[in-house]
Amino acid sequence: MIQENISLKPFNTFGLDVQAKRFAQVSSLSALQHLIQSFPNEPYFVLSGGSNMLLTHDIEQLVIKLNIKGIRIVEENEDFVWVESQASEIWHDFVLWTLERDYGGLENLSLIPGHVGTTPVQNIGAYGVEIKDTMVSCKALNIKTLEVEEFANVDCQFDYRESIFKKTAKDQYIIISVIYRLTKRNHVLHTNYGIIHSELEKMGITTPTIQDISRAVIAIRSSKLPNPAEIGNSGSFFKNPIVSKSLFDNLQKKYATMPFYLVDEEQVKIPAGWLIETSGYKGYRIGDAGVHSKQALVLVNYGNAQGIELKKLAETIQQEVFAIFSIHLEAEVNIF
Repeated sequence: MIQENISLKPFNTFGLDVQAKRFAQVSSLSALQHLIQSFPNEPYFVLSGGSNMLLTHDIEQLVIKLNIKGIRIVEENEDFVWVESQASEIWHDFVLWTLERDYGGLENLSLIPGHVGTTPVQNIGAYGVEIKDTMVSCKALNIKTLEVEEFANVDCQFDYRESIFKKTAKDQYIIISVIYRLTKRNHVLHTNYGIIHSELEKMGITTPTIQDISRAVIAIRSSKLPNPAEIGNSGSFFKNPIVSKSLFDNLQKKYATMPFYLVDEEQVKIPAGWLIETSGYKGYRIGDAGVHSKQALVLVNYGNAQGIELKKLAETIQQEVFAIFSIHLEAEVNIF
C-alpha cells in the first residue's frame, strides 16, 4: 500500500524530519518485485536501516522501506558454516545470533548500526576486520530486469568502505540477502588493535573467546559513540584518509604524535577523528548540529537540526582540515 506525505524521522538514525511524498514497505522479494513492476520507469529511493545517510531535503521519489527478514544455515562442515541473512535483519542482532552459536568472524563488527543488506555496499569494517573477510556472496534484485543476480565476493570489487554498489552498479540493484562463511572452531582472533587488547586487559581476560572480543568492542564503542536512540547520528561521518608517504612524513615533522597505520610502502592511513579534533572541531556545535564531544568523527543532531545544516558543518570541517593538513576528508555517509 502506498502512503503519502510520511515523515522519515523514525526511519533514519540522524532523526531528520524530512517527508516522503510516497512511501511503501515490503516484506518479501515478491512484494518488492510487484511494487517495482507496478511503477515502471519510476525512480526509487530504497531505505534500509537508515543508518548511513544524511537526508537534506524531502524525497520526491517513491520511498521503498525494506522489511525482508530471515536467517538460515546454507551449508556447514566441521570447520565452517555458511549462513544466509536476509537484508533487513538488524546487523548487531545478526552478529549476536552468530555468537550465540559460537560462529566466529563477525565479533569485531559488533554494535555497528544498520542492516545486513548494507554491509556489502559499504564494506563495513572496524578494529582490523572488514565484511569482505567473511562475505561469500550476496543476492541482489536488478531493478530494470527484476531478476535476482548473485554477486560473489570478487564481483563486489571491495575496497576501503567501497564496493561496486557504490560505484558502477550504484542505484541499479537492491540487495536481498548476504551469505557469510564463519568459523565453527579454531577461530581467528583479531586483537591486534591496541584498544581491544587494552579493553580485554581491563576486563581481566588473557585468553579471550570471540564472545569476549565482542563484549570488548561493545564496551569501546559504547564509551565513545553516541546511541542514535538518544542523540541523532550516523556513526562515523568521514572515511579515514589514506595519504602518500611523502605527505605523511612532512606532517609528522610538525605533529610528532599523530596516529597512523601503514597501508603499504607508499601509503599511510590517518584517523579522520584526530584530524578533526586537532583542527578544533571536537565538541563544536552550531544550533542543533554538532560534532560529538567524545568522538570527533561523529556528527550529531542534538534535536532539531536540519540535514542541510549538518551538510554545511561537514563541508566546513572538510575545508578546515584541508587548509591545515592538505588532506581531503571524504564522507562515508551517503548524502541525499
